[in-house]
Amino acid sequence: MADGKQMVIPRTAEWLMHSRVEGRKYRIMVSMPSEPPPPSGYPVFYVLDANSVFGTMAETARLQGSCPHNTGVFPAVIVGIGYDTGELFPAERYYDYTLATSQDYRYRPDGTPLPKQGGAAAFLQFIEEELKPEIGAKYAIDQGKQTLFGHSLGGLFALYTLFTRPAAFACYIAGSPSFHWNKTLIGEAEEMFINRLQQEALNVKVLLGAGELELNHISQNSKNAQRLAERLSMYASSGITASFQEFEGEGHVTVLPALISRALQFAFHP
Repeated sequence: MADGKQMVIPRTAEWLMHSRVEGRKYRIMVSMPSEPPPPSGYPVFYVLDANSVFGTMAETARLQGSCPHNTGVFPAVIVGIGYDTGELFPAERYYDYTLATSQDYRYRPDGTPLPKQGGAAAFLQFIEEELKPEIGAKYAIDQGKQTLFGHSLGGLFALYTLFTRPAAFACYIAGSPSFHWNKTLIGEAEEMFINRLQQEALNVKVLLGAGELELNHISQNSKNAQRLAERLSMYASSGITASFQEFEGEGHVTVLPALISRALQFAFHP
């Protein structure tokens, strides 16, 4: 490495947390605004796959939040949930973000078995019962302005949270969600959510996004995301604000910076 000081993202901190639920270890990353909190506290974004996404989200939020009169985005706390490794997409995410072991996807392209799956319920319990209280104790947080951001399997988990515990967050961002991984279970969860919408107002915002180059992928997840947004939009009278955004020229991975920028704007104003 060349001589010089190591660069760090300004006003960030990180620590390790062990979940009481299953003893799993998480690397928690937090970016704080330089501006003082409003009377109600800062909005907060909980970001999955933080090993790969946190830096982009933190810097985008810092830039856009510094010019709210131009961007409509206000200073916010960014909370990344990652893992104690240098890998961008650690194997642990397969367990935390999936509803059950996939019956269709069991092996990697090289023939080796996929990592353990099916821990979404425990992971959501960790976020709600352990992580959120710790963040709330450390920082001035507006409990009514919390957003969950997930992409790919993280997008699947964001939808699982929306369908099963919608009041957990005011806004959900599901980028390129992996419907195909637990297709039957996520479909059943959506049906229960729709039934609930017919009986009560929930007042949540949902942004689904995908890259244009994902349109013809065999999984059809881009089309599935668009169709879900259309179905949810039918329940505007129940407080649902749903939108689908296709990002021109972007693929499954390259869509992330564009999705992050759009997610910040969507969370602050539909």
